[in-house]
Amino acid sequence: MDRTPPAAKSDEIELYIRTYYSLLRSSGPVRIRSLEDTHMGMRSNLHHLADSADIDISALVYSALRLPDEIVDAQLVVMGQMEDVFEREGYSIEDWRTVKARARRRKYYYDEQSRTIAAFVASVSDIDDLVPCMTTFQIEWNKIHERLNNGRIRDRLLNQTDSAQSFSVDLPTVIGEALDLTPGELEKLGQLWPGARLLSNLQKAARNRLDLRMKVLGSGLGDYRRSVQHWWGKLESAVAHLNPWERPIYFVSSNTHSIANLVTGLSWELQHEILEYVRRENPEDLLTELNALPKDSDNGHLHNFLYYASRLYLSSLHNQAHVSKLVAERERAAGITRVSDPHCLDVEAQVFELCCIDHRQLDPRLRIFDEEEWKLLRESNALVLNIDYPLGMAAYHIFSQVSTAVGRIMGVYVLGKAATLNGRVGDVMIPNVVYDEHSQNTFLFRNCFTATDVSGLLNFGTVFDNQKAVTVRGTILQNRQFMHIFYEEGYTDIEMEAGPYLSGIYEDVYPQRYPVNEIVNLFINVPYDIGLIHYASDTPISRRQTLLSKSMSYFGVDATYAGSVAVMRRILSQEVTRMARLKKGANPLILPER
Repeated sequence: MDRTPPAAKSDEIELYIRTYYSLLRSSGPVRIRSLEDTHMGMRSNLHHLADSADIDISALVYSALRLPDEIVDAQLVVMGQMEDVFEREGYSIEDWRTVKARARRRKYYYDEQSRTIAAFVASVSDIDDLVPCMTTFQIEWNKIHERLNNGRIRDRLLNQTDSAQSFSVDLPTVIGEALDLTPGELEKLGQLWPGARLLSNLQKAARNRLDLRMKVLGSGLGDYRRSVQHWWGKLESAVAHLNPWERPIYFVSSNTHSIANLVTGLSWELQHEILEYVRRENPEDLLTELNALPKDSDNGHLHNFLYYASRLYLSSLHNQAHVSKLVAERERAAGITRVSDPHCLDVEAQVFELCCIDHRQLDPRLRIFDEEEWKLLRESNALVLNIDYPLGMAAYHIFSQVSTAVGRIMGVYVLGKAATLNGRVGDVMIPNVVYDEHSQNTFLFRNCFTATDVSGLLNFGTVFDNQKAVTVRGTILQNRQFMHIFYEEGYTDIEMEAGPYLSGIYEDVYPQRYPVNEIVNLFINVPYDIGLIHYASDTPISRRQTLLSKSMSYFGVDATYAGSVAVMRRILSQEVTRMARLKKGANPLILPER
């Protein structure tokens, strides 16, 4: 039987986590610099040059993309769950400017006068994400500061005027030499801070060291629960006409585009416009990908391409009101209600009425029934609740709220990114064992998906089922020793949401809180599907590719849509079976085992 991996914790990582949580208990702001030594001692796999004088450009870019651009000007970052949490502490954030991070869905506000960033946190996972990112960024920023104050480069940089259209001819070379960066690393820095922002930020780095402070305003479990309840209240109001509290619900945690693309038919309807746009503008070098598509192929290559390119095409149109209206019309026809700003949590949601799906508009890979079976589906009262996958423990809070508020859960399907310890980027992992760092439980469960459900839909990668996954507390909170411990125990799939979802499922089934440090058997007593599909976006112990060196972008489309089609096939099949049993007078909420 599977067991909890021995020495599953890294002492250095645990020390770092204990340090920042103990400091955050302080009633006043805490300086990030007080964490730098323990951060370096952790020897994070994503920040392996933390204690080196060399600039770790990959770590700088990774952390900067998960923080708002205003971090370079900020002095204080305050974290809270809801507007009233900030209000009761004297922060009037409704008057502050809304800002965003490019690679992390989180609500941020910025006040120029006090140089303060307000960050909304949905769970402890947001703290476990924010604190290491801020520490990483500050360490690397201050390395740049030190190097730009060594020699004459500082004066030359500061004398370069903002009005200059570009650097003088040799200044990039001089900067690269001063920072000891390769041309490729300097190019990454230019991509992070494009145009005039590169000069502006280098000038700021030359003038000032970064000395960030942070403070958590509300850290009680009740504050997290209230924020999720408020989020659900907004969502429930938006779909009140559907009566979700009395309907069967298929719960999906994925993204906000793939399933909608599969059922609306909009991308296929606009295929000629989309392809012409790609040929004319070649966004993200997609023309190369278009020319490489197999000819006369019916295995989804072209559909996947259109789904990805449609986002770029629609966002390029000048008449955004017309675009929004067109998308809304197609989604409404497909029975989709979209809740784009549910408040508090930056987690978008969509509610689908299965009876409204028009099989003629479906992706061809979903046309799996005959006409009689489609008639059964049109009589269904079931809904699909699809949420934009949350970060870490927010998944637990959200599912706990949903499971107590809806009529009946019919299935839980989780599709998301993960790191793989034995595969390649683009591969798919289907686990049936999950070790959760939050609860220290090892969950055993029957995954409703197998390799055969996905492999026929995947064009490039490989599918591995019967895998063992580990849910970690944060991407930076890992080191090579930590990963090798799990690898030796056969754990090859590293992600952040499976454990919290399984904890929520446990509490939905059993009349008690989830246990701690146990082997939890979910093979029995769970009356609905559990389906987890992870696609590899990182190979952290491989030298070929890492999370920092390769963006998924178009490369991730194949695995994303293979998983999405598998999820929708399963939901449609389950619902047709349920409706057929209802027609025969059987209990429609009890489905035969697969």
